[in-house]
Amino acid sequence: MGPRKGGGVAAQPEFSLARLYFCCMVAGGVQYGWALQLSLLTPYVQTLGIPHYLASVTWLCGPISGLLVAPTVGLLSDRCRSRFGRRRPFILAGCITICVAVILIGFSSDIGSALGDTMENCSTYIGPRWKAAIIYVVGFWVLDFANNVVQSPTRAMMADLSGKHGCNAGNIIYAFWMAFGNVLGYLSGAVGGWYKWFPFLMTNSCCEACANLKGAFLVAVVFLSLCLTVSLTCAKEVSLSELDPASVWQENYGLLSLLKAFKSLPVGMLSVLLVTSITWMAWFPFLLYDTDWMGREIYRGDPNGTKAEIDAYNNGVQHGGFGLLLNSIVLGVSSIFLEPICRKFTSRIVWVLGNFTVFIALVAITILSLISKNLHAESMSTVFGELGVKIGALVIFAALGFPLAILFSIPFASAAQLAVNEGGTKQGLCIGILNISIVIPQVIVALGAGPWDAIFGTGNIPAFVLASAFALTGGFIALAVLPKPPTSSLNYGYGPVQDR
Repeated sequence: MGPRKGGGVAAQPEFSLARLYFCCMVAGGVQYGWALQLSLLTPYVQTLGIPHYLASVTWLCGPISGLLVAPTVGLLSDRCRSRFGRRRPFILAGCITICVAVILIGFSSDIGSALGDTMENCSTYIGPRWKAAIIYVVGFWVLDFANNVVQSPTRAMMADLSGKHGCNAGNIIYAFWMAFGNVLGYLSGAVGGWYKWFPFLMTNSCCEACANLKGAFLVAVVFLSLCLTVSLTCAKEVSLSELDPASVWQENYGLLSLLKAFKSLPVGMLSVLLVTSITWMAWFPFLLYDTDWMGREIYRGDPNGTKAEIDAYNNGVQHGGFGLLLNSIVLGVSSIFLEPICRKFTSRIVWVLGNFTVFIALVAITILSLISKNLHAESMSTVFGELGVKIGALVIFAALGFPLAILFSIPFASAAQLAVNEGGTKQGLCIGILNISIVIPQVIVALGAGPWDAIFGTGNIPAFVLASAFALTGGFIALAVLPKPPTSSLNYGYGPVQDR
């Protein structure tokens, strides 16, 4: 039972800042697995025979699930009357599903072989393995479904529990754990030695790269289980039955109920949704192809080429994982300083600055790719030239940590504060619907990036050029559409937001 307010209604107890950090530890566990997805899965799926131009389509299933899953789960968690709290039952169910999906993906090659894929040893066979690819796609679908089930309730729970610390504190803590999970996940992806430490993971159908992914994913299951246990233990939610005894379970929880909920969004959400969508149109091509870019454009490898080209590609992927590690370190440090920066310049200006930074970085990626191509084509790959290109790529990875901290914090802080402005009863709904403005760009990019690149036949460069145009456009639209909040606001500079 929680402490009682006047009139016998329970109130959520105030938590210390240190305890809030432990309440959000599950976000680090989820992000660890997500970092492994981003660093290892696009290269891995190509080893199953899916060509590069179709690799992005394999990411389509996840975003589609998020279109309805995140807002529906957010709405359900807002009204859940379980004695364990509103958010924790969803977090537990989602994490269990994540563990199942991760194991399914990691063992997809072995399962495909058992179902009738080639019996040739993976060290010599480079053709398609379609049954393994199907198992992988199913596992990926389930994994992204489960990620959406966990993330919206976790962010909403942090807003619920923040109390006197404010919504911005909850989002800073969430961003910190995302950065922490990213650091561990990308470090795992960059290490490349899991198959040596766990040699039993290597099989006839699962060679070094596959066994490496399998080992990293099994560690992710253990880490997520630890983080989940800590969060569920520390986050003692007061049930909705005690917080609001007058609330009732509504009978209609189908699509009609969700559409009705859209009509009750807080004033100001439309501007936030628009800018978030454009920003993600700029970001997702990089998040999708970052390590593949390192393997193809910077290290001049090919996952389906000669042994030397495959080795060069894998080397680039591993160094891309290291670049993402640097990116996550900058992300974690930046998230700590975002609140004072936003207090000084307002979140609107910081968000605009983040988009312009992404534009500059994507232009630099394109230029660096062309330089690398010329060095390779003209046999001018001197030690200095190769080293300079590779160092430049790592610098870009690191620099993108700052705008990524903005992407992971400011839109969600805005949505949470808008919910607070209207009574704080729609945290899950607002954050869930914000997820729609993230997954729609993912669907568009997943459908279009591969064919777009194939038209030009130049690897990842066309997708990055188009993304840079979205980043630049998004910066100007954010400047025009997002309102000018009072700089004295304590909510990342948001306060009550009005749509224009």
